Amino acid sequence: MTEIHGTCPERFAAVKDAFAANFTDAPEGLNEQAARFAVCIDGEVTIDLRGGFADAARTVAYGPDTLTPVFSTGKAVMALLVAHAVERGKLAYEERVADLWPAFGQAGKDRITVGQLLSHQSGLPGFSETVDPSIWFDPQAVLDRLAAQAPMWEPGAGSGYHPITVGFLANEVFRRADGRTMGQALRQDFAEPFGLDLWIGLPESEHGRVAQLKKPSAPPDLGEIDEVKRAAFLDKASAPGGRGSAEWRMAEIPSANLHGTAPALARIMSILATGGTLDGRAILSPSVVAQATRERVWGRDKVLPFDISWGAGFMRNKRLNVLGPNPDAVGHYGWGGSCAFADASRRVSAAYVMTRQSPYLIGDPRAMRLIEALYSAL
Repeated sequence: MTEIHGTCPERFAAVKDAFAANFTDAPEGLNEQAARFAVCIDGEVTIDLRGGFADAARTVAYGPDTLTPVFSTGKAVMALLVAHAVERGKLAYEERVADLWPAFGQAGKDRITVGQLLSHQSGLPGFSETVDPSIWFDPQAVLDRLAAQAPMWEPGAGSGYHPITVGFLANEVFRRADGRTMGQALRQDFAEPFGLDLWIGLPESEHGRVAQLKKPSAPPDLGEIDEVKRAAFLDKASAPGGRGSAEWRMAEIPSANLHGTAPALARIMSILATGGTLDGRAILSPSVVAQATRERVWGRDKVLPFDISWGAGFMRNKRLNVLGPNPDAVGHYGWGGSCAFADASRRVSAAYVMTRQSPYLIGDPRAMRLIEALYSAL
C-alpha cells in the first residue's frame, strides 16, 4: 500500500480515504504513481495530502518540495495575473488588444478585447498552416504568425479553446501593459513575497525537483474532428516539439507549462475564495473579482466537446459540475487530470496534482472523487 503523508483534520477523514483509494481502486484503472491534494479554507491550508514516488523507478519519494507540471491548470494562474494587472490599472478587460499591440489588429482582429481573448473567443486556437513544432521555442515567431493570421471563426461568435496560443497572446498583452513577462510578475508579486512554489519558466537549478510523469494510455476524446480541433490539438505543430524537456521547462508558456505544488496552487486560488485577499493582504477588489469571474461566453465550445461557461481565463463550473456543487466556482483542469479551483460561497480553494496522466480533458475521476469527499465533509 502507498503510504500517505501530510495533514488532514479528522473531520475530513473521508478526503484522506478517497486520496488513498486513488492509489488502489481509482475508476478506469487510473491508479496513482504519485499525487498531492491541498485545500485552503478561509485562505489557510487545512488539508495537504501526498503519496507515491517522484520517479518511475520508485526510488525518490514524492516530497513536500516536489514540483509537478500542471499544464493547462496554469491558465487559472495566468488569469489571476491578468486580474492583478487590471486591479493596478495596467489593463482593462474591455480594452481592445490592438490598442496595446497594433500588429494584432490584422486580418479582422482589430476589435477583439482582452476579455474575449482570455475567454477563447479570438479564433486563434492554433496555426492555420502547418509549421515546425520548434516554433514554440521562438516566442516572437509565434506572436508574428498569430498576429498576421485570420481568425478561424468570427471573433466573439462563441468560444474555441486555445490550448497553447492563449498563453503567448495573453503574455504579450500583459508584457506590453505591465513591462514584465508573466513569469517575472508571478515571481515578484506572488511567489517570493508569499512563499508560493509556482513557476512559469522553471530555472535549470530547480529541474531536479520535478516529478516524472506517465503519459495517458489513450488520446482524449475531442468528438468529431474538424480544422479548428485539428489546429488546436492534432496538427504536428499544435504543441512544442523538437527540443528536450529541459528547454521546455525553462520556456515561459503561461498556458501550458506552469510547475508548482498543490498547496501553492490552492493558496493562490484562495484569492478568489476569500474576496480578493492572500494571507490577509488585499490583492483584488470585489469589482475586479467579479469582472474576472463573470460569464463572458457560454455554449458548445468549438474545440472541447463540452458546453462551457468561460470567465476571463477561468473555466466556470456552470453545468459542468466538475468543481464541486457551486455553479459559480471557477478554476481550470490541465492535461492529464490536474486541477485548481476556488469557491467563494464556501471560502474554499483546492488543487490536485498527479504524475500518472489520464485522457480526461475535464473532470478526471480521481480529482472528482476528492472534491466530492471534500464537500461531503464541509
